[in-house]
Amino acid sequence: MSHHFRLGFLTHLEGTGDPRRIYQETLELFSAADQLGFDVGWIAQHHFRIHAGRLPSPFPFLAAAAERTQRLRLGTSIVVLPLENPLRVAEDAAVVDALSNGRLELGIGSGGEAGEFQAFGLDIARRRELTSAGLQALQQALRGDSLNDGGQRLDPPAPTLVNRLWQSALSVGGVQYVAKQGVGLMLSRGAGEKDKKTDEVQAPLAQAYQAAWQGQPLPPRIGLSRGIYPATDKQTALAALREPVMRTAQNMIKNGYLAAGLPLEAYCQYMHIAYGHPEEVAAYLAADQVLPYATDLILQFNPATPPLDQALWMLEQIATQVAPALGWRKTIDPNNRTKE
Repeated sequence: MSHHFRLGFLTHLEGTGDPRRIYQETLELFSAADQLGFDVGWIAQHHFRIHAGRLPSPFPFLAAAAERTQRLRLGTSIVVLPLENPLRVAEDAAVVDALSNGRLELGIGSGGEAGEFQAFGLDIARRRELTSAGLQALQQALRGDSLNDGGQRLDPPAPTLVNRLWQSALSVGGVQYVAKQGVGLMLSRGAGEKDKKTDEVQAPLAQAYQAAWQGQPLPPRIGLSRGIYPATDKQTALAALREPVMRTAQNMIKNGYLAAGLPLEAYCQYMHIAYGHPEEVAAYLAADQVLPYATDLILQFNPATPPLDQALWMLEQIATQVAPALGWRKTIDPNNRTKE
């Protein structure tokens, strides 16, 4: 059964070569998504090319995106909060929110890459502790609370941005904590369990989050991230997915997360990638057990990095074929404002 949700796309700004080209081409994707009626464009933060992602500083990029779009909301999925000063995150986020006329969606998380923490001189074992403390400081600043004995407060003020915070979580305890903070929940593309499908793992998390949300003044928010690769047919999609999926699978095999020797289709299923003709992609997504709980469907091409012309075509297929088949409709609000 279809239900109302916001449509988003997520990019890790991956690729080789000149990062200026990657940034400019991604800005073209944001402009196209704005024109196609997508509700939110999300970017991921990565450091030092430990990951394939090429964007360590999301807020300057989103400021540039704000100038190239009119209604598209602009999201971070995610800022690795333990590696940041939360007050500086609040300040940068407030400036982007002002420049975009209130279109920022601020997603944060604890990260998980040991090399990043080591480079910043931090112990990864403290990441959850640092994330919890950072979230409290971030919320305090965004609410406009006094930050010191002198009564200094966040400037520019962004009092409604506190209602547009998101946090990633992977466990029942984690999603319950996120709900109790009044923060939106971000669910990852893959759950990382060998013996269960991703949606089987995540459906109980969505239920636990909703149950723990009781008493909050605003409705709960669940952002569901999913891999997608629309093409003319399945074989065309699989041909494009083979190299990036197998490369990713080999890394997961080395770390003990996947069995070796499986066919490409099995690895695509484990990574929860919907691929093929747009009708097949829509059918795959429609069967997802978590979709009925999602307020935001966030689609990404990762681990594939299609060239710009292909990515633009894929965005068009999502907006005109895939998402409408799931019940999505373009917003009629020209500012695409979140009701707060």
